[in-house]
Amino acid sequence: MELEELGIREECGVFGCIASGVWPTELDVPHVITLGLVGLQHRGQESAGIVTSDGESSQAFKVHKGMGLINHVFNADSLKKLYVSNLGIGHTRYSTSGISELQNCQPFVVETLHGKIAVAHNGELTNAIQLRRKLMRHGVGLSTSSDSELITQLLAFTPPLENDDTADWVARIKNLMNETPTSYSLLIMHKDIIYAVRDPYGNRPLCIGRLIPVGDMNGKGKDNSETEGWVVSSESCSFLSIGAEYYREVLPGEIVKISRYDVQTLDVVPRREGDPSAFCIFEYVYFARPDSIFEGQMVYSVRRRCGQQLAIEAPVEADLVSTVPESATPAALGYAQKCGIPYVEVLCKNRYVGRTFIQPNMRLRQLGVAKKFGVLSDNFKGKRVVIIDDSIVRGNTISPIIKLLRESGAKEVHIRVASPPIRFPCYMGINIPTKEELIANRPEFHDLANYIGADSVVYLSVEGLVSSVQESIKARQENENGLKKKSRVGKIGHCTACLTGEYPVQLEW
Repeated sequence: MELEELGIREECGVFGCIASGVWPTELDVPHVITLGLVGLQHRGQESAGIVTSDGESSQAFKVHKGMGLINHVFNADSLKKLYVSNLGIGHTRYSTSGISELQNCQPFVVETLHGKIAVAHNGELTNAIQLRRKLMRHGVGLSTSSDSELITQLLAFTPPLENDDTADWVARIKNLMNETPTSYSLLIMHKDIIYAVRDPYGNRPLCIGRLIPVGDMNGKGKDNSETEGWVVSSESCSFLSIGAEYYREVLPGEIVKISRYDVQTLDVVPRREGDPSAFCIFEYVYFARPDSIFEGQMVYSVRRRCGQQLAIEAPVEADLVSTVPESATPAALGYAQKCGIPYVEVLCKNRYVGRTFIQPNMRLRQLGVAKKFGVLSDNFKGKRVVIIDDSIVRGNTISPIIKLLRESGAKEVHIRVASPPIRFPCYMGINIPTKEELIANRPEFHDLANYIGADSVVYLSVEGLVSSVQESIKARQENENGLKKKSRVGKIGHCTACLTGEYPVQLEW
């Protein structure tokens, strides 16, 4: 709940689509990309853009970008600008690097020796300052404040062994990956190909879906269905709405070539020897939609396990378990199930009041959360309530909710948080308040229950979160080892830098 209120956000989402078979086809590529981006809207609401091509010439890119939500940027008239198209990539943005203005909207398009490329990036480069200086020393002018432009310019560099008449995109991408270890998931479009790339640490997500005939979506024989096209996305949650089935994840360090014919791995760039992967653990906690699939498991299932683990670590005598609608609902259900306490709704959300709600006078400002939630007092009056939250960052959001519940008749209000305290900033694509603003670093944290007005407050431990995330992954790996299958991922790990201060790579300033 508080993560939502504070505007803590993922940097952005990327989505690409390519039609299969003989071009042109009947697949409406711009519309598919638009719907795919709508499914990723939770990853960025500042700006959006789509670049499409007929695939015959790298000069024939069609571009539309704008500030605001997907449905505001793309309407019937703007989509007409993107036809006729056989492939394209799109982007929705929430800036952590670079200011919020149209010139920073992605995808970026740049001219190379072998024609134009379009690039969409999710993440934030840990060594962006050094790369910016390096490019400028080589005489490369930069027109935006976004580190995503740095990636685009690095891809335009010609590798030493590349022939003038043939682009070596694997060499170009590997050169980029050698220059910066993390954090990025990339879509690169050139002529009739989309390249999908994840950094060697796999910090940001990326997955592939297969477009099949709509009539086959719920059929038993859909594995044998005709492939109408391929899509690639930051999350799989948008696949169902566009008639795609989940195909697979792009692995850490993998360079994937997606063409009208097939999906092909071109190379896998390794991490430093002994380093585990470092997928952002907060994708599971909050950022991703609960129906998305990461590392072979659904986000909803992980959040439910976090709630179960929280019940083991922090049980409490209570009459009911609930949550502030609705980000922590899976964890609340897991907690209730493990404790054997009923899950009951205590608040209902007014969906038409957002953070931009105008408060014209003092009386409305004093109403605070009461304008955002209706109280279901019959469900908890005179009872001991456990509220499960996804995180408490500053403490100034949950406090008025506790006050509201008490004033409406709750006998006790206990807070259980389904993630550990955030103590450190993120430098890999997440907008987090400064270290001094975080409640876990302030004196009030030592008596947090009293500070926010609760009877008790307990966070999930870092170990508990990691075990909840990795339980299913390790079980699957053990099964593969039993079947003597070689893992393509390497040593499993997750980035917990915002919780522990242990960053997966050395930060450069």
